[in-house]
Amino acid sequence: MQLTEEQQQEPDYRFTLANERTYLAYLRTSLTCYAGGLSAVQFLNLGGERWPGRVIGIVLVATGIITTLGAFRRWQVNLSAMRLGARLPVTRIPLMLAATIAVVGLIGLLFSLLR
Repeated sequence: MQLTEEQQQEPDYRFTLANERTYLAYLRTSLTCYAGGLSAVQFLNLGGERWPGRVIGIVLVATGIITTLGAFRRWQVNLSAMRLGARLPVTRIPLMLAATIAVVGLIGLLFSLLR
């Protein structure tokens, strides 16, 4: 059921600001993924081989792009849910970030040890 604009209520500004802070935190995480990915491509040279750095870089930059898009979508959905008085939806962005960063870290550690 879609509520009209008159039926929707503006949420408490503290919740709106908290939603915004969460969105900005995801954007900072995205920027970190971009920086880490570009650094890996530029500087990671494991025993003369450049492909591990490129793979790690591509994965990190792709994770940053997905996080940026997911963060914007999450911000929109949360704001809409707050205005409708509905429950906030569950997100899988933190799980995706944690899994990706853990796997990339383990791969980087493995290549560093085998070097």
